[in-house]
Amino acid sequence: MATEDTDPGYSRKRPWFAVVLTMFVPGLGHLYLRLWGRAALWAGLTALGLVLAVPGENWPDSLSTEALLAPFQSLPFESIVLLSGVLALCIVDVYLMALRRNELLERSERVAAGESPQQCPNCGKELDQDIDFCHWCTTEIRADGDE
Repeated sequence: MATEDTDPGYSRKRPWFAVVLTMFVPGLGHLYLRLWGRAALWAGLTALGLVLAVPGENWPDSLSTEALLAPFQSLPFESIVLLSGVLALCIVDVYLMALRRNELLERSERVAAGESPQQCPNCGKELDQDIDFCHWCTTEIRADGDE
């Protein structure tokens, strides 16, 4: 059974492009990577951080640019640290997830091409050629290259 990470219909993604998207809107880079759950998690965590960081009396009454930016001009230091921390963690997560996704796709392409896996296609650790499963993560490794 092909998973989202190993489906041949999925292409490699650019980690730095995902990071740039995330810098504009937390969770957008995860959407680019097709990681729907993580995108919702990071967008929700950012929204929660905004609700906690911006006092209720400072929320804008209109949708003008000045009204939307006004609450952020007088944020306390703790709020800035909170929002910056959430954004930094989101950026690190999207970058690592893009690298992991590309690595898994590369491994699955090598296995599909008929190369004998020297590393586990699931965890990446070295395989023992005498057994038909990865002794690190217990993923079954079939002799015909199918997983």
